[in-house]
Amino acid sequence: MHIEQRSPVFGQDFDAFMAYLRDETSPTLSPARYGQVLHLDAQSLAQSAQVHRNTLRRAPQSASVQGFLRDSVRVLRAATDLNGSVEEALFWFSNHPLPVFDYKTAHTLVAERRTEALLRYLTSLDAGFTG
Repeated sequence: MHIEQRSPVFGQDFDAFMAYLRDETSPTLSPARYGQVLHLDAQSLAQSAQVHRNTLRRAPQSASVQGFLRDSVRVLRAATDLNGSVEEALFWFSNHPLPVFDYKTAHTLVAERRTEALLRYLTSLDAGFTG
């Protein structure tokens, strides 16, 4: 029987979220912990990072994996700043279709390497400009 491990609740504490994502054995982000908080299996995470599934386990410090994770965290930080909570940002990142981006989610846009456009969009929302 598989028991799902619960992620901690971070609330407004983005620094606690970052500390949780930190790989305990190296100065990198943990793909396993990222997958856990976003409820992604290894195959889905590998597809998003555009790497082979084994890369997540054998070379989690690779530039491709870490680049995807860092871009995701950048967007999640901006979303947390807008939404006020890490959990709200995580839900938004994974599930909220964005009309301005053909109804794709933020997660999909980061996987498509469109992080900068997404961050510009979030910055415009923060500034109060929506169109």
